[in-house]
Amino acid sequence: MDLLATLTADKPVVIFSKSTCAISHSVKALICSFGANPTVIEIDKMTNGQQIERALIQVGCRPTVPAVFIGQQLIGGADEVICLNVQNRLAQLLLRARAIFIWSS
Repeated sequence: MDLLATLTADKPVVIFSKSTCAISHSVKALICSFGANPTVIEIDKMTNGQQIERALIQVGCRPTVPAVFIGQQLIGGADEVICLNVQNRLAQLLLRARAIFIWSS
């Protein structure tokens, strides 16, 4: 999707969220706990939010938020991010994307 590619270009971590979504808030907090500073796009506060939501559905995001992109690649939603964290793989993705520079587990 060109829209998603534009919104995620040159950003190490992008989280598509809704301001009222508690799960999105938890995913943001988890990623920030590594020292990353993700770009958060609150689609419910954007004029083209419905267009973004349709684009997320087209790439397979169900539910549409949270949708996490690391290094311009769709990682998935909360389940995928939490699974990567439990497997000790989330920090490595963040390092490779240059969202963080040092990590010691």
